[in-house]
Amino acid sequence: MAKYSRIEVAQTMKENGMVPLFFHSDIELSKKVLKACYDGGSRLMEFTSRGDFAHEVFGALNKYALAELPGMILGVGSITDAASASLYMSLGANFIVTPVFREDIAIACNRRKVLWSPGCGTLTEIARAEELGCEIVKLFPADTYGPEFIKAIKGPCPWTNIMPTGGVYPTKESLSSWLNAGATCVGLGSQLISKDILDNKDFDGLTAKVKQVLDIIKDIRK
Repeated sequence: MAKYSRIEVAQTMKENGMVPLFFHSDIELSKKVLKACYDGGSRLMEFTSRGDFAHEVFGALNKYALAELPGMILGVGSITDAASASLYMSLGANFIVTPVFREDIAIACNRRKVLWSPGCGTLTEIARAEELGCEIVKLFPADTYGPEFIKAIKGPCPWTNIMPTGGVYPTKESLSSWLNAGATCVGLGSQLISKDILDNKDFDGLTAKVKQVLDIIKDIRK
């Protein structure tokens, strides 16, 4: 069962401005990545369900977060059906992120008051997601649409909260373009938690990188 309500999760996403995305099959390495992001100031992590037995890794990570990382909100991404969403919610997922818009996932998450963030690519999809209780829409793949898409959506729909994912970089130029266009927060995957960091087990470097990104976001928002 989720520890944090969907409103609490949405508020933390807005406050942090960035959600790290990550998957690895090694539980101990995953714990160190999670701890490094936490030490860097992030209070969110999207564990992407992309490998065999991924739910077992997530379960271990969430237990670790609950026991050792107070305030860390762990959710899951790459969910494509309601059954998978229900499985992860039974393991305590605090939010569900999907690459596509599916009403069955909305129903499963809303029943448990868990935040769900569907991948949308049109204003019609965004509007329908919001009608089904979506707090923050995922724009994916974001590099296909660009910051101008968000700016255009926010004109007639200023209440819409959008999280671009895919094509966002941990640089001031990239983050400024998305946030100044009206993005509520951004999703950062391999551009933040790179293969080099994982191969070299450079967890101190990851902590510094997360802190740097969060500092850039704070500076942009001043």
